[in-house]
Amino acid sequence: MRPNVEKFLFVSLEGLSVDLAWTIAKEGHDVKYYVKVPAEREIGDGFVEKVEDWEEHIDWADVILFDDVLGQGTLAQELRAKGKAVIGGSAYTDMLEDDRTFGQEEMKKAGINILPYQEFTSFDDAIAFVKQNPNKYVIKPSGEAQNIKRLLFIGQEDDGADVVRVLEAYKKTWAYHIKVFQLQKRVTGVEVAVGAFFNGKEFITPINVNFEHKKLFPGNLGPATGEMGTSMFWSAPNKIFNNTLKKMEAKLVAEGYAGYIDINTIVNANGIYPLEWTSRFGYPTISIQQEGMRVPMGQFFAALARGEKPELKVKTGYQVGVRIVTSPYPFKDQETFDTYSKDAAVIFKKPTDGVHIVDVKRTNGDGNWVVTGTSGVVLVVCGTGITMRQAKKQAYTRVQNVLIPNMYYRTDIGDRWQEDSDLLHNWGYLRDM
Repeated sequence: MRPNVEKFLFVSLEGLSVDLAWTIAKEGHDVKYYVKVPAEREIGDGFVEKVEDWEEHIDWADVILFDDVLGQGTLAQELRAKGKAVIGGSAYTDMLEDDRTFGQEEMKKAGINILPYQEFTSFDDAIAFVKQNPNKYVIKPSGEAQNIKRLLFIGQEDDGADVVRVLEAYKKTWAYHIKVFQLQKRVTGVEVAVGAFFNGKEFITPINVNFEHKKLFPGNLGPATGEMGTSMFWSAPNKIFNNTLKKMEAKLVAEGYAGYIDINTIVNANGIYPLEWTSRFGYPTISIQQEGMRVPMGQFFAALARGEKPELKVKTGYQVGVRIVTSPYPFKDQETFDTYSKDAAVIFKKPTDGVHIVDVKRTNGDGNWVVTGTSGVVLVVCGTGITMRQAKKQAYTRVQNVLIPNMYYRTDIGDRWQEDSDLLHNWGYLRDM
């Protein structure tokens, strides 16, 4: 009989999965955590055991978990071929997310309806295309440039004039970083993502339906960020899932994919239009999902990595997660971070549940929490409830217990649900069809 205590080795590029590692460690499992990027290596200090060379601990580990794309899929694939239990993807599933055009074409091959798009390597060619084909477009950088979230631009003008102006500006200031990009026809509707855990053989149900809030300010204003908060619920497979992610199941089996995978979409009365892949854990999605899962994380992910079919018990109702950030987020500016955020104290007015760490460490000796890393993303504070309103209320009540100098957050995570739910139900997308 397999012992209850598992040995988990987390291989992280930037410390993104530290909260999950901490959760699994608190459950009593042995956890070792590696961060590749030097500037992020303090993340998780004092919360989990850190290692300087993850490869030295491969034989020690029962389960190895990779938390990102950008080449981690290849490593996961190699270790899985050697018989290791791995949470991670493959070179193919990395490309689904890293290369937007590849991701869209793979959906098309699987029979998923996609929006018209054009790929460009020249800003002049893209400008000429818009002038010859006036319409509303979305500018979507590919490759590493897509991680600079503020570069995504959603056109508002029918003739595409605003897109032309932005392309002209990007040509002057961002040509070095943006080597490949898409112009995708813009459609309006409800932005909603469907995701699920996969064990290398099949999807584990229920699935997760989630709504990202990417703009910095309430009311969906300001620059695009990695994420400011997410609302979600668990569901039986529905029409959106069956018409998108489910159609990729055979390919994921062929790749031996193990972990979480998600497709973000725009839906309206005319159809379902997939936007992009997340072929890894979502952040802060995985922290918020923990609030709705009634299974131990270590037990669940060990089974998933071994190709078993763990039972996924979840709470009825909704989950809301709010990111608490500090300067310079969502921008990168080391001087600003060092001046306003580095080593800032993370204080709780009273003990509170639903708090998940991001770029945080515990100081030696006194064990106080302080801000570290470089991004300014500090915590994810979550709430749950039978209704979205209740989940939001609990989340923001918990936020009020947090005190970090110069912190900020959105105050409207979950507000869209009142209108979005009516539309999604009326269009039939939340039913199994």
